Amino acid sequence: MARILITSAIPYINGIKHLGNLVGSQLPADLYARYMRMRGNEVMFICATDEHGTPAELAAAKAGKPVAEYCAEMHGVQAEIARGFRLSFDHFGRSSSARNHRLTQHFARRLGEQGLIAEVVEKQMFSRADDRFLPDRYIEGTCPNCGYDRARGDQCENCTKQLDPTDLINPRSAVSGSTDLELRETKHLYLRQRVLKERLAEWIDSKTGWPVLTTSIAKKWLNDGEGLQDRGITRDLAWGVPAQFAGAPWQGMEGKVFYVWFDAPIEYIAGTAEWADAHGLDDAAWERWWRTDKGAHDVTYVQFMGKDNVPFHTLSFPATIIGSDEPWKLVDYIKSFNYLNYDGGQFSTSQGRGVFMDQALSILPADYWRWWLLSHAPENSDSEFTWENFQASVNKDLADVLGNFVSRVTKFCRSKFGELVPEGGQTGERAAALIAELETRVRAYEGHMEAMEVRKAAAELRAIWVAGNEYLQSAAPWTVFKEDPERAAAMTRLGLNLVRLYAVLSEPFIPDASARMLAAMGTDDRSWPGPIAEALSVLPAGHAFETPEVLFRKIADEEREDWQKRFAGVRT
Repeated sequence: MARILITSAIPYINGIKHLGNLVGSQLPADLYARYMRMRGNEVMFICATDEHGTPAELAAAKAGKPVAEYCAEMHGVQAEIARGFRLSFDHFGRSSSARNHRLTQHFARRLGEQGLIAEVVEKQMFSRADDRFLPDRYIEGTCPNCGYDRARGDQCENCTKQLDPTDLINPRSAVSGSTDLELRETKHLYLRQRVLKERLAEWIDSKTGWPVLTTSIAKKWLNDGEGLQDRGITRDLAWGVPAQFAGAPWQGMEGKVFYVWFDAPIEYIAGTAEWADAHGLDDAAWERWWRTDKGAHDVTYVQFMGKDNVPFHTLSFPATIIGSDEPWKLVDYIKSFNYLNYDGGQFSTSQGRGVFMDQALSILPADYWRWWLLSHAPENSDSEFTWENFQASVNKDLADVLGNFVSRVTKFCRSKFGELVPEGGQTGERAAALIAELETRVRAYEGHMEAMEVRKAAAELRAIWVAGNEYLQSAAPWTVFKEDPERAAAMTRLGLNLVRLYAVLSEPFIPDASARMLAAMGTDDRSWPGPIAEALSVLPAGHAFETPEVLFRKIADEEREDWQKRFAGVRT
């Protein structure tokens, strides 16, 4: 049994996330976590809400609520939506937790003691109209690199280039739109990342199996232009982890907090500690996942994220871990994703464009979305959500292939043999060929799942469903029944066992449908298949089952057209 630590990029608290956010981190992480649990491994799957920084302050002000109250409320909303999508987190924490405050300050103190924190007096943008310093994310303008007119002051989300606010052409306040900005002096703490460049480069080079997308972005930030830069880790804000605290090796940081990108990844660790607290466990319970001197040396740590988060997880967070000179667990594998676009443009939380997670669940159950998103995951390039493609995928894959198979087998059995798995003789050569094909395909499916090849795994799973349909069509037990009822019964028994097998194999992708299939088959046997011939004899003759309601309904053209119109604008 392996021990596998899984984290997905933690979503900002300021509003409900769109489907692009979901498929870029949380959903594939859940797929992997579910699969690894089913294979008998010990899994710790951690996520949280990212609650600090200007986005939280502004969203709370817009909602007319104190920021702490707003964050608590939105954490509840995001947690409920996560449950709606069946995301199987072991813990869904909060970066504003007391655990994260203590751990963030611990890391900052350690980095300061190691000489890796610099106190820098710098000039930052101050908006006279807003009467506040503007963090770089809240200055917008035109990117000097690609010309995108909504680039932020820290990074262009279009070309991913790292920026400073002063790099932007025609900068403006993202709070008020005001261009009445001026540079004012303020003192901040900087993480001296350049000192750690060689150690970071050596660590990245050791990860030979990482996706090309992950390593290419990391090395671009490491080496392009002037290379890796020192990074400010404090901001002039009221909400966050205080930068001045007992034991801090600096003074004069009152009224400042740590930058959200410093404290947010630390919440992966703190969230695991929160999990231990919630279960009444001591520190050893979470330290065995994160401290290599306390048992984490045999943990495999996998992160899932969109490509815009890669630089912080390959450079800044590892710099914090490495620079602390303490035995913390570093990530072993980073599964990164490109962008999911929406109907000819980009999904955007800030611009309210696309389908958001709550909206999606309001029109169709989670499995419909899970299947489409995972089977179209933007692994090797950007992919695009269109309503036509969504409708076609649901109708063909879920309704016509899987749903149709379950319906045909169970209804035929009920009509000819009743709702008991029938006795019978030999199934014949077609069954032997099917078993041989499934033996190959199931092992290939396992390989893709272990390698986190999401789209390949989905394609293989669909092919496994198709194989059952083709067997049923060619074996035609309804025709055989007229002359050889016993042989037809054997074919039907095989078909019912296929339903159970499909339920087990499909659980990581479509957990609700899987549960319904197992319930219909009257079994809670979720054991992963060894030899396929054995897996297809789990349900014995005489075993009771039920004929389920329609597993997946088709999407009508009228519904699709209605949804296209409803989600064509901008969410306010």
